[in-house]
Order: sequence, then C-alpha cells, then structure tokens
Amino acid sequence: MRCIKRTLKMHTPAPCDDGTMLYLVAAIVATAAAAFGWLARPLSPDPEERRRIGDAVSAVDRELAANLELTTMFDQTKQAVTLENGEFARHRATLERSAPPTAAAVAALYERMSATESAMERRGPANSLRPEDRGLIEAWEGDAREVQRSLRAVLDERPRAGLAAVSARLQGRFARH
Repeated sequence: MRCIKRTLKMHTPAPCDDGTMLYLVAAIVATAAAAFGWLARPLSPDPEERRRIGDAVSAVDRELAANLELTTMFDQTKQAVTLENGEFARHRATLERSAPPTAAAVAALYERMSATESAMERRGPANSLRPEDRGLIEAWEGDAREVQRSLRAVLDERPRAGLAAVSARLQGRFARH
C-alpha cells in the first residue's frame, strides 16, 4: 500500500516542438533573400538620360581638348589666348545630376580658368613669364588632362548592382517630392 497518491502526468508539447517554427523561419529568410536579390539586380540607366550624359561628356571633352590645344599654342608663341567655357555652362546640370564627383572636378577646373588666362597675359622683362605664372598654367593643363580622363570614365561606368542598386532603388522609391 502506498501512502502518496499518484497523479497522472500530462505531456504537453512546447509551442515550437513540432518543427513548424523552423520551416517558418526558413520561409521568412528565403523571402528576405529573394527580395534583396530582386532589389540588388543591376540598375540599368534610362536610355534618354544615357544619351544626354554622352552628349554632355562629348561636348565638354571637345572643349577641354580645344583649350589644351590653345595652351599648347601659348607655350609655342607666348601669345595670350582666351579659353573656351560655353559647353560646360550648357551641360553643367546634366553632369551634376549624373556624375557629381566628376562635375565637381570640372567645375573647379573652370573656376580656375580666368586665373590661368590672367597668368598668360602677365609679362615680365623681355616678354618672359614669372615662374609662379608658368606653374599655374602648367597645373591647369595637367588638371585639364586629368578631368578629361575622368569625364571619359563616366561613359564607361557599369550599371550599379548589389548594395548600390538597392540603395538607389530605395532612395528613389521613398524620396520626398
């Protein structure tokens, strides 16, 4: 005979005991990965915008090439020249919208253009240039060549993909207008 009354035990499973939670978590992770993969696909540029960028880069590149030719003529003849600056003013908005770092470099170069022209006009004894003026002109020429290379690289850029594409898509989607 026993003195303690025996109680029956009931087995109640834990809420996640049957393995369905594992499948639910896997489904959520797979959905998130698919959404990220869809957002991370390469972001192809608009064909009309691509054409405008090409026109802007070509026009500014030709203008810089002409200015470099003029500075070469200055080096040979020592006659002051007036550098061209109309194409950048015309295409500045397109470059700033599509390639901000390159547009900033081009703008800085064009801001120094008047100082370069002034350095070409200043003369010393026997029609000579001061060393600081020559340095200013040569620095402008070197920077112009570098800007030309960066402008041409804008046309060779690959479409954004991965995190850059996700960021661009989300910023475009949730931008405040």
